Amino acid sequence: MLPALGLDEGYAAAHLDLATGSALPAALPVNTLACGSVAAAGLAGAALRAGERVHIDPRQVAVSFRNEQTVNGKHEPGFAPLSGFFEARDGWVRTHANYPHHLVRLLRALGLAEDATREEAAAAIVDRSAQEVEDVVTADHGIAVRVRTVAEWMSSEAGRSVAAHDLLRVAATATATPVEVPRRPRVLDLTRVLAGPVATRALAQLGCDVLRVDGPHLPELEALHLDTDAGKRSTLFDLQDEHARHRLHELLAEADVLVTGYRPGALAAYGLDPDHLAEQHPHLVCATLTAWTPSGPWGRRRGFDSIVQAATGIALIESRDGVSPGALPAQALDHATGYLLAAGVLSALRRRATEGGTWRVEAHLARTAHWLLQTDALDGPAAPVDDPAPWLVESSSVYGRVAQSRPAFGIDDAPREFAWVGRRWGSDEGVWDPTG
Repeated sequence: MLPALGLDEGYAAAHLDLATGSALPAALPVNTLACGSVAAAGLAGAALRAGERVHIDPRQVAVSFRNEQTVNGKHEPGFAPLSGFFEARDGWVRTHANYPHHLVRLLRALGLAEDATREEAAAAIVDRSAQEVEDVVTADHGIAVRVRTVAEWMSSEAGRSVAAHDLLRVAATATATPVEVPRRPRVLDLTRVLAGPVATRALAQLGCDVLRVDGPHLPELEALHLDTDAGKRSTLFDLQDEHARHRLHELLAEADVLVTGYRPGALAAYGLDPDHLAEQHPHLVCATLTAWTPSGPWGRRRGFDSIVQAATGIALIESRDGVSPGALPAQALDHATGYLLAAGVLSALRRRATEGGTWRVEAHLARTAHWLLQTDALDGPAAPVDDPAPWLVESSSVYGRVAQSRPAFGIDDAPREFAWVGRRWGSDEGVWDPTG
């Protein structure tokens, strides 16, 4: 992945301090993926900061990837009751219903009441084929996928489409005058759960002025906001409103980077498709992140880390009993793809200053899954972090006492902690930091 960043192995050898060990036990080389993606972001950041050294400890990476955060001493559950694996007539299904609107769609597609239990959902699925459940839920804009083997996925049209894409794309798509890298690059963050916010959190760690923009009709889960929005500001814009759309484009005119994490085409109605943006804001680095690759048959499908694991065959490889599907020890596809995207953005900012051009950066969860499935890399014996406390930092917030992972990487002469944790979601003014 280093060539995509305009770097090479020699640069990595001279600037990377990677501690030995592995703290993410799995059948697949998750530690290699995790530390490699974090290293990519760190090295791209170092290259932007005149070649400082990058420091990475696999234990810190594991704690960050696993989101060991607590609020007032309590750890929030990772998944809602109706998110998970369900046995079907001929296999398994993985659902995702963490958000209220996804839960409503799932239950509606299954013909269940809005207060249905997990047991009732299981009963509605067990006599159907896994493919039927995937089809009916997807048709109702919900999220469910048939659990596939690696061979099934790789031989499918969707799998072949993913395989045709680069792990990380960083490319100049048009000519433009070089733009000097500002002291605090301005990043407009239009992403949700989880990879996009991880990417922009890494950019905030390195000093970028990151403003996250959400719609007021799509509330965020508090635990995710606390974990992934550290060091950022957060505001709400209703893009159905003409004034809000105008204000957003005013922000873009002064921004250096736009990061989006919605399905392909979802933002086009607001003038936020990459081609239109390149024409209107040629100075802008446009970074996009999706679950699936945009050109394939699944390009417009909704997807999350757990869903991609199930669809691509990872869940069956990680089975603990050889029968029921399992999962990676962290949402590693999300986190790794986020760090790769951040690395691409940092590289594009550096090359925009030296080469000029309008830059595009793209990464996809499913393509990261392909890397994990196909790499020859091997992890050594893994020793999980039994006590994450030494790898956390405590702070006060509007939500109470928050204990959160320190950043997954450090760079010489750069802050080793986030600027802040625990600002209330959507509470900031929709303007750039005047002190930047």
